[in-house]
Amino acid sequence: MRRTKIWRVIMNQVAFPPRVRRRFHPIASRNTSHHKIANEPMVNTVIIGAGPYGLSIAAYFRRHGIPFRIFGRPMDSWTKHMPKGMALKSDGFSCNLYDPNGDFTLRNFCAERGIEYSDVGIPVRLETFAAYGKAFQERMVPDLDERIVVGVERSSGGFTVTLEDGKIVTAKRVVLAIGITHFEYVPESLASLPAEFVSHSFRHHDLESFRGRSVAVIGGGASAIDLAGLLRDVDADVQLVARKPSLQFHEKAPANGSKSWWQRIRHPQSGLGTGLQLRFFAEAPVCFHYLPERLRLETVRTSLGPSGGWFAKDKVVGRVPLVLGCTTERAEVRDGRVHLHLRCLDGSERKIVTDHVIAATGYRVNLNRLTFLSSEIQKGLKTAEDTPILSSSFESSVRGLYFAGVAAANSFGPVLRFAYGAGFAARNLTQTMLKATSGDHVAIPVSSVVQPANERTRTI
Repeated sequence: MRRTKIWRVIMNQVAFPPRVRRRFHPIASRNTSHHKIANEPMVNTVIIGAGPYGLSIAAYFRRHGIPFRIFGRPMDSWTKHMPKGMALKSDGFSCNLYDPNGDFTLRNFCAERGIEYSDVGIPVRLETFAAYGKAFQERMVPDLDERIVVGVERSSGGFTVTLEDGKIVTAKRVVLAIGITHFEYVPESLASLPAEFVSHSFRHHDLESFRGRSVAVIGGGASAIDLAGLLRDVDADVQLVARKPSLQFHEKAPANGSKSWWQRIRHPQSGLGTGLQLRFFAEAPVCFHYLPERLRLETVRTSLGPSGGWFAKDKVVGRVPLVLGCTTERAEVRDGRVHLHLRCLDGSERKIVTDHVIAATGYRVNLNRLTFLSSEIQKGLKTAEDTPILSSSFESSVRGLYFAGVAAANSFGPVLRFAYGAGFAARNLTQTMLKATSGDHVAIPVSSVVQPANERTRTI
């Protein structure tokens, strides 16, 4: 009689307690909810997220032969959660996704498609950047799996990753490259409004539904300024409310070669803007990591404050009513409209009545918002101001769990809030994984990097 059958007979005849039965019964233990069964062999690394960070990391891993799986919808935040018609605040040269050889830059993409491009001076349209990201994915990360991850738990030897269709993948390591998706911030003064009267700017891609309606946009940063101008373009009755007494705009970067050598030394150009401090943030995130924690947190919180792109000024100033120097104290719905009660800097009160309020109030990283992480992982994460405390290799206090992108900004500086930081993250994590997986990685021919996914990949 086979061993399984022998155990079945014994367990059916002997009155063992349930805990003992689960421990020793080979069938029962496999069928309990406490033991998820992987549908595929354990993979070295799972990357969660397919924006600029996830795709860049995957491109580096692929070229260096590091076994991985990547899950997520490509460029989802850019294609579905930012308003049509906007342009990126960053200059063209800092809007690349990254592969080890720099084979497919935004410049290359625009040249192929006949799209006007310049490293500086020509705004990068949202549609261009999103299309570039998708093209990068097709060439450099053809085996992207677009299923969404709904659960991550610790397991023996690594992690159990649950997908939206219920399938299970096990991995030794997990890289969270999730971007801003989970971190939209709505001020407490607006949070109590019913959902049909208030929304976050992250929720809007097509603004046509606001045509002819009155809208109050709250915020003074790029998202608020862009949104207000675009709402005006669709004939919405829009007002922009900001707590600062004036709006700030980036200066247009001078054309290459137009600055003297002394100007270039005193005000060097970087992927974050012009100046020595921004150059340090952009090019020395490892050095930033070793600054005292209090200084890092304060720097990330106060650097690169709210401002619009130089090109957005004409879309708003003189076209959109501006209510500046005012903060929302409370809001209520009466007679089907929102009544905003504002407190101005001079102490006076003001009221705005509108059909809808859009909070373009940015994003705040809070790990409690990552509900797909198990409670065990959440409890094991050491944090500072609700963000993960990371090692110099992006690893959190939960061994084998890494964070990249905006969630890593308090550890590596403001550059991790922008696409420009994806190159640093990809290089760093690649070196980390090569050391951790020495002997496991295999070389992948360059030709396979630019080929479309095969049938097996598409059906995973």
